[in-house]
Amino acid sequence: MIPINTDDLSWTTPDAPDAAWRRKQLGAAADGEELGCSLYELPAGQRSWPYHHHTANEEALYVLAGEGTLRLGGETYPLRPGAYAAFPADASGAHRVINDGDETLRYLVVSTMCEPDVTVYPDSGKFGVYVGSPPGGREQRSLAGYYRIDDSVDYWDGEKEQ
Repeated sequence: MIPINTDDLSWTTPDAPDAAWRRKQLGAAADGEELGCSLYELPAGQRSWPYHHHTANEEALYVLAGEGTLRLGGETYPLRPGAYAAFPADASGAHRVINDGDETLRYLVVSTMCEPDVTVYPDSGKFGVYVGSPPGGREQRSLAGYYRIDDSVDYWDGEKEQ
């Protein structure tokens, strides 16, 4: 492990509709194993990842430049340079970053890199499962997917005698 410089890393962009941020995965570039860190740039008028919380990974945000709004645990808070917020690994840590300012919002997100993890999306009533590599991890996952919370089945449903 050697120090890295953000100037030496390429930006990545999400392959998703209505997602306009860009990201540099600093933790992965520095060979971090149990702590992730990403640098984000969110253009004016855009929103980050959908409102969500993790069940195994704690996250934190630190604003470097720009202004916006943080939706956190059902409340909203102003963001400006120097703002720091922690997102516990439970429903109280549900969050989304909104750039309702006039300039690009630049911030760091730091997270534990525990797996397995489940990410809950309260607004859309779904959850994601990550086994083998945490969200933001580099390894191939042995199990991953997104599911509707209301699509629960009985424990014994579908079992056949063998």
